[in-house]
Amino acid sequence: MNLSFDERLNQILPRVTSRDFLYSKGLGNEIGFWIFDYPPDRELDMRSFLHGTVLPALTKHVPALRAEAIDLLQLVKGLLEERNLLDKAMDMQLSKGDDSALAALRSVLKEDKIAQKIASQHDIANLDLLILTGVGAVYPMLRTHTLLSALHPIMGNTPLLMFFPGRYDGHSLRLFNTLAEDHYYRAFRLVPENT
Repeated sequence: MNLSFDERLNQILPRVTSRDFLYSKGLGNEIGFWIFDYPPDRELDMRSFLHGTVLPALTKHVPALRAEAIDLLQLVKGLLEERNLLDKAMDMQLSKGDDSALAALRSVLKEDKIAQKIASQHDIANLDLLILTGVGAVYPMLRTHTLLSALHPIMGNTPLLMFFPGRYDGHSLRLFNTLAEDHYYRAFRLVPENT
């Protein structure tokens, strides 16, 4: 049976508040990295559901749950502001184009540096769940599969859930359902379309 997008949305909260999810049960010693992939044209619906339903309800379902959500776009913007690079990057984009601006920012926005920034801003060892959003908004500044790889040694036993506008088939990520596949094998689909 194929689940609709709305049916899949309604399975997010029960899934992420389950003991099996929070304690990474049944993953065969793999770390708890999860991806909820969704049609890119449903981005606004996804944001609305996540911020209006899922995030507010997490602690209602599991009162002691310690969860934090990171909007990758806000993280990148904050990092560039801290280094006084945001205005410079926007000026460079206007004057020299996207490719030049991206090349200039590459050393600042390397995925391992972003992973370290996440670790410095969040007490990951004392979280029960870390949620990543804004994946589509930070492309092409960040590559999802490289960021996830950089987060592996940092996350420990804390589950990570990434909301992904595109397709994840358990082997590769296809952002916006159109860009070339980035192979990534170490995450699980949170709610498959087929039950």
